[in-house]
Amino acid sequence: MATPKRTTSKPPPVVEPASCKPCGGTGNVPTTVRVGRKRRSVGQQGGLCLNCFGTGTDPDA
Repeated sequence: MATPKRTTSKPPPVVEPASCKPCGGTGNVPTTVRVGRKRRSVGQQGGLCLNCFGTGTDPDA
């Protein structure tokens, strides 16, 4: 009997998903906080990225 030929195959390359442009892959975007009657801005707080819904990956990729 002939011995079976052993072949090793390379594992498929690991493809990282592209990061989201507006949030830079973090899933959070700064949102301006406004207060008072004249709606002056006093700072920023973190908000959920509406492009990727907080996942940090590009939805179009």
